[in-house]
Amino acid sequence: MAKAPPSISLLLLLLSAAVFLTIPAVISAIGVNYGTLGNLPPPTQVANFIKTQTSIDSVKIFDVNPDILRAFAGTGISVVVTVPNGDIPALANGRQARRWVSANILPFHPQTKIKYISVGNEILLTGDNNMINNLLPAMRNLNNALVRAGVRDVKVTTAHSLNIIAYDLTGAPSSGRFRPGWDKGILAPILAYHRRTKSPFMVNPYPYFGFDPKNVNFAIFRTPYKAVRDPFTRHVYTNMFDALMDSTYSAMKALGYGDVNIVVGETGWPSACDAPWCSPANAAWFNLNIIKRAQGQGTPLMPKRRFETYIFGLFNEEGKPGPTAERNWGLFRADFSPVYDVGLLRNGQGGGGRPALPAPSTAGGKWCVARSAATNAQLQDNINWVCGQGVDCKPIQAGGSCFNPSSLRTHASFVMNAYFQSHGRTDGACNFSGTGMVVGNNPSNGACKY
Repeated sequence: MAKAPPSISLLLLLLSAAVFLTIPAVISAIGVNYGTLGNLPPPTQVANFIKTQTSIDSVKIFDVNPDILRAFAGTGISVVVTVPNGDIPALANGRQARRWVSANILPFHPQTKIKYISVGNEILLTGDNNMINNLLPAMRNLNNALVRAGVRDVKVTTAHSLNIIAYDLTGAPSSGRFRPGWDKGILAPILAYHRRTKSPFMVNPYPYFGFDPKNVNFAIFRTPYKAVRDPFTRHVYTNMFDALMDSTYSAMKALGYGDVNIVVGETGWPSACDAPWCSPANAAWFNLNIIKRAQGQGTPLMPKRRFETYIFGLFNEEGKPGPTAERNWGLFRADFSPVYDVGLLRNGQGGGGRPALPAPSTAGGKWCVARSAATNAQLQDNINWVCGQGVDCKPIQAGGSCFNPSSLRTHASFVMNAYFQSHGRTDGACNFSGTGMVVGNNPSNGACKY
């Protein structure tokens, strides 16, 4: 887990927003990080719990613990293993890499469904040149060792902290670039390796680290928010996670590797810390929205793209040092009871139940329409963005109930209102960078019902 670079505050100052999203009735499987620092149940019990009681389909561990690998044998649950950081220099030697695979992968695969080997964790953040210089050689050697052993379904990657990004002073996600010195010298060769081996680029985007305390809602996807546009793409950003992901994508694309798949190795929100913004309700709301993106909601620059995601973490780890937050990232307590419910327990099990979340207002008549001063370009941007957020835009398409009158302003008003109605009917949900306004008169017209 990494702390965001100080420069990330520039992004937060300009992109101060959060989005209220509807909760899916059924949440599909997702991955979790399985840490072991504390008085936690044995791996066999953990594996059985995940398999029989949850819809979690993959775990990521921070070592190659043989007890954990044996425990997940035959469960069908994918496992991501991690090479300890200190082992990286030795693995720059091909023979040592082959020995490592023989000792740590071959005895367990394929009974245990090992999916990725992460070579270290956030190596560039360490500043250790010996590890950094040997990172890609170790990745190549481990991949070659797997191929030589006939193992072709295990991919080799490494997890990066987002301190690899140097944010532009504008804070625009489209201006995201890798830090000079790391871009062409280190990350471009790593991305070329990922393209060649069809392995994913793994990043750890944590809105929790570095967010502006005055804009907590922007970090946790909660309303009210102020929609902000990237001045270059004119895309609207309503939360920090999307901005971080699009900054990463922009940096990859700038080097010519926008086609490489991105995996979210770690993200989450603590349910307790030494500040008021940590609570089970906030952690639940954050992770519910992360799960929506894992299901394919995408971001403004990557619409509908599915991000394989590993939430941090599975358990509250009482053995972790540091501030209160470090021990309170878990979805579950050591007795397997949920800290909060994000729908990952089977058969509706939820312990204390889902935290109270804001519900849409049902009182009075309120609708959202486009302001008369909004330009055609702004109206089209609003349509593009709303339709990319999962709102049903079929009524404004040819043959739809709201296609006529066929004008950009009426089409924009319809979809802006649809977003407004499904996102709490708060004034913030009708902001659209100042191009929307709340009215008390129903703008419905004939078969076109707002």
